[in-house]
Amino acid sequence: MPRPVLPLSLLVIAGLALPAGPASSQASATVQAAAASQPGSSPDGLETYHLGPGDKLRITVFNVADISGEYAVSSSGLVAIPLLGAIRADGETTQSLTAAIRAGLAGTYIKDPRVTVEIVDYRPFYILGEVNHPGEFSYKPNLTLEQAVATAGGYTYRAARKKAFLRRAGKEEEIVRFGQESKVVYVLPGDTIRIGERYF
Repeated sequence: MPRPVLPLSLLVIAGLALPAGPASSQASATVQAAAASQPGSSPDGLETYHLGPGDKLRITVFNVADISGEYAVSSSGLVAIPLLGAIRADGETTQSLTAAIRAGLAGTYIKDPRVTVEIVDYRPFYILGEVNHPGEFSYKPNLTLEQAVATAGGYTYRAARKKAFLRRAGKEEEIVRFGQESKVVYVLPGDTIRIGERYF
């Protein structure tokens, strides 16, 4: 008895539904691994971002309205929290600050405190030198160096457009190169960018 012939459309659908074979899975894993190794996979490094003066936080303590709210990291790097007083936030991550607040509250009347810390607004970044509007600017995640230049009104006609001088909090100024032939350079909160003058 002859076997029934399935319509071509059903064969195509069935083929799409088949699980990927080892070669396909390996190729997919290779692509994902390559993407993770690129500068843009955790583009701006905010996953391990260290807090600093000017950052604004939302601290929530479950069922404790008197403490829950928005706080700013002071110029001295501290956050003033009811019951705890001033706690150092400068240099901490949101995870480590959460742990510190939880440990501090555990010694008060709050039993088994549940705490979350989120960043509401990041501290600004600064761009100087050969841009049309140098100054202080609000930071947004995934901001590239070229986008930062655009935020400052673009280059002046004297600007060196393939490199910049970048200083991050607590670090020395370094030269970074960017453009089509270089990796993407991401800006972090608190960065100071200086665009130099090109030599004619």
